[in-house]
Amino acid sequence: MGVRRDEPGHETEWPGALDVRALLEGGWRPTPIRDFILKVHSRCNLACDYCYMYEMADQGWRRQPRRMSRQVVAWTAQRIAEHARANLLPEVEVVLHGGEPLLAGAEHLRYAVEAIRAAAEPDVRVGFSVQTNGVLLDELFLDLFAEYGVSVGVSLDGDEEGHDLHRRRANGRGSYQDVRTGLRRLTGPRYRHLFGGLLSTIELRNDPIATYEALLEFRPPEMDFLLPHGNWDAPPPGRPADESAPYGDWLIAIFDRWYAAEAGDVRVRLFSEIIRLLFGRMSASEAVGLSPVAVAVVETNGEIEQVDSLKSAYDGAAGTRLHVSRDPFDTVLSLPSVVARQIGRRALSEQCLACEAHEVCGGGLYPHRYRSGTGFRNPSVYCRDLLKLITHIRDVLSRDLDGATARPAATVV
Repeated sequence: MGVRRDEPGHETEWPGALDVRALLEGGWRPTPIRDFILKVHSRCNLACDYCYMYEMADQGWRRQPRRMSRQVVAWTAQRIAEHARANLLPEVEVVLHGGEPLLAGAEHLRYAVEAIRAAAEPDVRVGFSVQTNGVLLDELFLDLFAEYGVSVGVSLDGDEEGHDLHRRRANGRGSYQDVRTGLRRLTGPRYRHLFGGLLSTIELRNDPIATYEALLEFRPPEMDFLLPHGNWDAPPPGRPADESAPYGDWLIAIFDRWYAAEAGDVRVRLFSEIIRLLFGRMSASEAVGLSPVAVAVVETNGEIEQVDSLKSAYDGAAGTRLHVSRDPFDTVLSLPSVVARQIGRRALSEQCLACEAHEVCGGGLYPHRYRSGTGFRNPSVYCRDLLKLITHIRDVLSRDLDGATARPAATVV
């Protein structure tokens, strides 16, 4: 077995040698953690072939307990409350995650919500959400989520044909019809207020407009399109050797349709964040922009990790060697691997800094920058796609603004 990269001896890859003390002495201060992702169950009832948890470099899930114990939940609740109070945070967000979190069972999820609220209240408000594949979404869970105001996000990759390309059960059977049934329950009058939105992983073989319209069918308040995880060592599917940008083209097709027709009704997170950044505002997404990433993950065994998408880079990339039984979340904020995601443009490669779009792009999603030997100080493996998308959105907005200023003042809304 090879040496795990979170063990000593791999400090040469960025950001292993990042001098945190020098940053602190220079006046930089960490951003407290506001988003906590709890891996309440480490297994899944689907076998999606693109899954970063089970199909990519880090196979740590095999060493994890299936379900987060009540003791780990209690420790986590105390650590969240401790961190919020120490950093004067009036509210934090907790995501119940997996694997598939509904496999933990309704009563276990109830215990987790109640334990965290009891530890945090009355001075810290906790918002809860759950990210599920939707297969098990029935009235038992929906009544629980309604009781505690838990927002529900569902993963859906388009219409039945597009969704079932990857999101299948272990026996090969597609999951679309089960997900659709769950979504129909969620979007009915009784539970629609819980609907947080849809998450869709891009598949270039799927028609972008057909995919978008399949998501629109459920009238989500928000949707987001995720680039398949990959990096310079393990490129994503369909990444060409030439200068083309197929993922950028795929997203542009949806942007043009959304911007012309539905932008006032449904938020597409990636597009909305790019627009915010183009107008000089901060991003609320780690996919683009230079805002500090303030997220911590707690695994089922109580280990504290960084955002779980890092598992797509290499074995141990998300590890911190910390545990909720003994380590406060403040400790996470002094780790070079975490600090690197909070220092903005100082973490970017020279190539990124030379690009006119770097403050909007932000280097792209951090895991997509990895290259063995240099680590994460590289452009995103999706660099061309992001540049094409950002440039297109900028040009569309510029045309609109130019047209608005050219009209008589009385006609400008």
